[in-house]
This record gives sequence, structure tokens and C-alpha cells, in this order.
Amino acid sequence: MKNILLLLVLFITSFTFSQGEKAIKIADFEELITLKELTLNDAVLGYYKGLYPSGISSLKFIDGTDDYMYYEDKAYIIKDAATQKEKMKLDIDFFQKDFPEIKSVPRITSIERYRMVINQKNKTIIYDYTGKLKGKKVIIELPEGAANLDFNLKAQAVAYTLENNLYLATAKNKKITIIENEDKNIVTGQAIHRYEFGIAKGIFWSPEGNYLAFYQKDETDVADYPLLNINVTPGEVNSIKYPMAGQKSEYGKVGIYSIKKGSKGFLGLVKRKINLNTGGKKDDHYLTNLTWGPNEKSIFIAEVNRGQNHMHFNEYSVKGKNKVRTVFEEKHDKWMEPENPGFFPTYKENIMLWMSEKDGFMNLYKVNMENGSWTALTNFKFPITSYMGMTENGAHVFVQATGTDGREKHIYKVEIATGKTTQVTTVNGNHNAQFSSTGNYILDSYSNTTTPKVVQVIETTTLKKEVLKTAENPVKEYKMATMEMGELIAKSGEKLYSRMFKPADFDASKKYPVLIYVYGGPHAQMITNSWGGGASIWMHWMANQGYIVYTVDGRGSANRGFGFENQIHRQVGEVEMEDQLTGVEYLKSLPYVDGKRLAVHGWSYGGFMTTSLMLRHPGVFTTAVAGGPVIDWKWYEIMYGERYMDTPEENPEGYKKNSLMQYVKNLDGKLLTIHGTIDDVVVMQHNLALVKQSVTDGIQMDFFAYPMHPHNVRGKDRVHLMTKILNYVIENNVSSED
Repeated sequence: MKNILLLLVLFITSFTFSQGEKAIKIADFEELITLKELTLNDAVLGYYKGLYPSGISSLKFIDGTDDYMYYEDKAYIIKDAATQKEKMKLDIDFFQKDFPEIKSVPRITSIERYRMVINQKNKTIIYDYTGKLKGKKVIIELPEGAANLDFNLKAQAVAYTLENNLYLATAKNKKITIIENEDKNIVTGQAIHRYEFGIAKGIFWSPEGNYLAFYQKDETDVADYPLLNINVTPGEVNSIKYPMAGQKSEYGKVGIYSIKKGSKGFLGLVKRKINLNTGGKKDDHYLTNLTWGPNEKSIFIAEVNRGQNHMHFNEYSVKGKNKVRTVFEEKHDKWMEPENPGFFPTYKENIMLWMSEKDGFMNLYKVNMENGSWTALTNFKFPITSYMGMTENGAHVFVQATGTDGREKHIYKVEIATGKTTQVTTVNGNHNAQFSSTGNYILDSYSNTTTPKVVQVIETTTLKKEVLKTAENPVKEYKMATMEMGELIAKSGEKLYSRMFKPADFDASKKYPVLIYVYGGPHAQMITNSWGGGASIWMHWMANQGYIVYTVDGRGSANRGFGFENQIHRQVGEVEMEDQLTGVEYLKSLPYVDGKRLAVHGWSYGGFMTTSLMLRHPGVFTTAVAGGPVIDWKWYEIMYGERYMDTPEENPEGYKKNSLMQYVKNLDGKLLTIHGTIDDVVVMQHNLALVKQSVTDGIQMDFFAYPMHPHNVRGKDRVHLMTKILNYVIENNVSSED
């Protein structure tokens, strides 16, 4: 059958194509015919089906060396970065010499010159894999249910939580109590402030492992929010603590535990606040970016007022537990959002590195810890996106930054003494890397829109490269849509990045309907110069159904600088909608776009944007699907919501304008909203209120719930979700003339 089709195509085209550069080859037709059709199941589960570029497993440097290791063919291989010569092979035979009970190569969680750390079920094992140290292995056993594990090699101990309490495990004792509290409202050793301000954990070891700092939060005054568990009979309510904008919040503390002496106590934070209008024991400001001083005598905390426009970087005495001083302050009339702790280059120099957006872009500064004065270490006119770390001698620091193209990420090496900066990665694209503790080498993994993935070693002085792996195109056997990256100009005059998918068999003489995919909010970037352009594979499937799939990263989105992001302050949705409509204007100017068949879809903040566009700009879109949408910002959490909108009392007009129930009566077209029934991020009250309003207004809209799913629908059920979303668009995105 394939050969018959091939001959037919060749016969038809033999009259229209001549010899030369544009001549179509037989091989091109054969490839077109033999390419696989991408199914939606393939597209959604692409990661599990091998449709994303492959890298190198467990690739990491060995601390204290320029050696690196990776996992291949059931063994860990250790190589010298300078020579690329293999130094060791750690296979099952190697490990069974000291662990005869194991049946497979264990997972190595960290490794240094002589020792590695292995996790085996409920055990943490410190293992001398070189045989050069006393004591071949140290085994730390953990109780069942241990969570939030934080291991310290110098202390040879693991801090962990059980439910709301904090414990410590050593080789001699697997359950040393640090804090136990029967009151479930008091939570110790876990992240506080709902993971905002860069907070990702609640346990912080001191540099030498002599002390353990930890967060504790008191949620007594935070309202309970009910989530229904339908997996039992009868169903039961599982309540979570959810602080909504303008309501009572949690109260944070920081505790210190001495490993040597076994003493413990809380820093007197709530009683010794200055210049913060919180007062009393119930102090609801934010304790962020905890930083240990280099000699373990002090601990530093970036404390942000609840209004999130004033930060005090305070020093506390570890032994005295009292606040010593405020080292420096930062203010901004829109918001302050410190997301990184301080970093001390050496134990001797009285300077600290601090990241700040005070000049409009995230840059690195040197802080004189004697007088709190700042000196710029980097002067980028683009944002640093990640602090990667410091060399063991404290001479250099590595950062990841966008470079001049906000869609990219590159690695920079910065000399701390002079500020001399070297861009280590030069190929266009998105680079993610780790560096050796000496700073001599980085392991760089990058991709761009034409390169699936390259993994390489780069010498950071000469920039000499050694490619370790070039990944193949994982979708080369599939008929994929074509992707185009573009740019628009916002009404404000600022550049906006866009991305468009066209069908594989695109015909410019036809008119295509459009699906706009939107997010639009802070801390997210949809469009990148990476493999796939930052898009999900389902966009290829949708394009091949005869669609244009389009995205614009508007003002408010990430990696374009503070001024680009903070335009949403007190008016979320306004400039974001304006930029999406700029995209709509562009689409309607294209001869191959059917401007009467536009649909929009987004999730979370994108769900808020989708619903806003559909209800506040009726007639622009025929169809919208909003997942997990924020409908009224007074129902969203304090930490995120008040940063961008202030409180409902402070900004009543902003909250009123962006409460979407009032616009339901404007619905002109088809709207489907979707929610996970145990969503603890955007609680389902948002969506149900919208549905209730539609009933009150006599407006027909559609709603679908995913039982027992949280904020995102994952796993195999995601195929069901994307099928529902895209079929809804295809079935309903028709013009009134059809």
C-alpha cells in the first residue's frame, strides 16, 4: 500500500516540480508517508514513552575533586574531567563486597573524595568506597514514616519529621527528640509561609554540623478549609490550614538545636521586632532566607513585613538567642520578595553575597557585614535566574542568568574579589549546569529549538569543551507540527515573546482556527529557546488536528526583569489581558487565521486569565477551558495574593474589578471550567462560586471535577484531562456563521 501511495504522489507532482534546489526527492515523500501519527496518549505521556531527549543518568561531580560520575549499564563510572579517563567502576560486584545483602546497585545521593551517601529503604549509609578511611560504613536507621530528611555528613546525623514534630537520627539512636508537640497546629521542621520567598524546606544545618536551625509555625488562628475524601465510606472531611487574603495568618519562629550539648531553644523573634508593625506574640510577618554565619556564632534572617514592601536583614546570636542588629534593609513601593539566603565566601572575610532586584534586575552584591554597605558584584542588565554556588576556596561564584535574550539561560563565573565575569556557555539556548568544587570545570546540559540535548564538560578558564553525549531527536519518527518563535510589541512599547505551532501539512491558502494557551502570571515563563520551545507535546497533536496553537508571554511573567513583572501590582489581569489581546490582533492580521474561531485555555493563573478573557472581553473567543482558576482573589492565599494585590481592605477596587462572578452574564460562547476536588492551592470554592453565579444569572456554562486530584491532574488521568480539554475546543470553536 505504501508503494502505491508513493507512486501516486510522484505521478501527480511530476508535472509541477522541476529539477533544482526546490525539487522534491523520492526519499522526502517516502519519509512523509512513513512518519507515525502522534496520538494524544503519546503526547501527554511523552516523558514515559521516551519522547523527550535523553541525558546522562546520575551525572554529578565528586566533591573535593575534578572527577565526575554517572550511571550506565548497571554501574557508576567515575572519570577525570581533565583527561576523560575512567578511574573507577562501581558495579554490583563492587558493592556486594561490603553489602552482600543487596541485589542491585544502590542509589548514591551524594559523593565526595572518599565517602558516599547511600539511601536504602529506611537507612542512610555513609560508605567509604575508597577504603582509605577508618570505618568502612556508618549506618543510620530511620523510623517508618520519617519525612523531610536532611542529612549532614559532618554531624553524621539525619534530621527528619514525623507528622508535625522534629527528630534526629544518628548511628546510635534513630529517634532523638528535638521538638514534640501534641497540638497539631504547631508544625516543626517543615517549610513555612506556604513555600513562598524561596522557602523549600524547614531544616538548616550549620556549616560545621554543630547546630540545627529549624522553622516552626503556629497555625492556630488560620482557618480550616474542608477537603472531601470520597475514598472511604462514608466520605470524610480532611481539613487543611488555608490562610486567605486579609484573614489571620500563621506565626513563624526559628529554633536552634545544639548537636554537641543537646540544648535547644527558640530565638526571641516575636518579642524583639523593630520597625515592623506586627507586635505581640502573634506576629505574622515572614521569616525568610535563613542564613548561617560562617563561624556558627550568628544566624541571619531576611524578615519581611506582611505588607511585603519592607525587608530587614537581621542578625541573631546563636548562644544568646537575641537579635543583635539589623544589618541592612530593603524597601519597594510594590513588593519585596527575597528568594535567596546570603552566602559567605570564606570563614575569614567579613563580607556576604546577597541577591537583589534593587536595580531592576536580579544581581549579585557584596555586603560589608560591619556596616551593611553594598557593592555590586554583577551589573547585568538582565536577571540572574539561579545562584549555583561557590568554589571551595571562596574565590569564585557561579550563577545562571538569561543573557540578553530573556528566553535563554547561560552560566557565568564571577570572581568575588574583582567582579570579573566570564560567560562559560556560549551556544544559544537553555543551559543547566553544575560545577566542580574547584571551579575548574562545569557539567553543562543544554538544548535549543534545533538541538534536542547536548551534555558536555567545559573547562571554565579556557572554555575548552568535551562533548559527552548528543541526544537524538526523540520524535524523528513522528509527524510533528512546525514551531515558529516570534516577537510582538506591547501597547506599552515593550517586547513580548511569542510561539506558534502550525500543522505538519500547513497550507497558507487555508484558514485555520486558533487555540491560545496562556499562563500570564509571575514566576512562570512559557516560551524558551529550548527543545520544544518550552511547550508540551500535546500542542503538536492539537496543531495536527488543523489548528494554530499560539502563546504570548506577556507583562507580569518571569525572567524579563522586575519592572516587566511588577506592572501587575494591585491590578492582576489587566496588563496581562492587554498583552494577550495584542496577540489576538496579530493573529487576526494573518491571512491563514480564521479570526472568528479563536479559543483560549490555561491552568491556575492561566485559568484566571482564560476566564477573564472569556468573560471580560466577550465576542473575542468562541470557546474557553479554564483549569483550577482563581475566580476571586480574596479566596486566594495570603503570601502570594497579598504580594501582588495587597489586602482586600487596602485595595478594594482592585479586588472588586478582578472578581469574575460579576462578569458571568457577559458569557458569549462556550466556557468549561475544571477543578481537582482536593485542590489545596486554588481551592474549589473559586470554581463552585462561578458555577453558582451562572445558575443565578441563568447562564449556561460547563463544569467538570476530577475527584481526589489536587491542583494538577497527573499520571494516566492526565490523558483523560487533555482529551476533555482539546475535544471541547474542537467541538465548540465554531463561528456563529457555521
